[in-house]
Amino acid sequence: MTEPVSGAGVRETGEDGGLNCLMAQTTRGHRVLLATLLGEIDLYPGQERVMTAIWENGPQSQNALARIVGIDVSTMTKSLQRLERSGFVRRTPCPTNRRVSIVDTTPEGDALRPRIDRVLSEVHARMTRGLTPEQTDQLCSLLGVVRGNICREAEMAGPAGPNPLGSC
Repeated sequence: MTEPVSGAGVRETGEDGGLNCLMAQTTRGHRVLLATLLGEIDLYPGQERVMTAIWENGPQSQNALARIVGIDVSTMTKSLQRLERSGFVRRTPCPTNRRVSIVDTTPEGDALRPRIDRVLSEVHARMTRGLTPEQTDQLCSLLGVVRGNICREAEMAGPAGPNPLGSC
């Protein structure tokens, strides 16, 4: 029996696991690196995306933030509880609908912005070490195509609601 080979010549099965294994290892490595560096500024992975969503979009309801970040509302609630306990965000009732909370950053949260930017720059630098700028651009382009393919498949196969893959 022969092993299937992808268009790029990477074996899809066998000892190294091919593309599936590379993606899983890369994703896991990225998550560990990001968690380590974010931990140095008292954040968990994903919380930097919540903070960035608020900075880029202004104060938002929890539901709107969940949609922007691409996570379910219960996960957003847990993330906001941690961020609120750390003093980085505050939730206030919406003046027009008291059942809705509006989330905004605090001065302490705003002070995180340059630190989060440094973490993300460091992760980028470590991930692309040894690549030329052209190779980095090509990698981003190729991963964009792969993400699009996976997101389309997830949307067709998954239930309605937030995409489990995030902002696709």
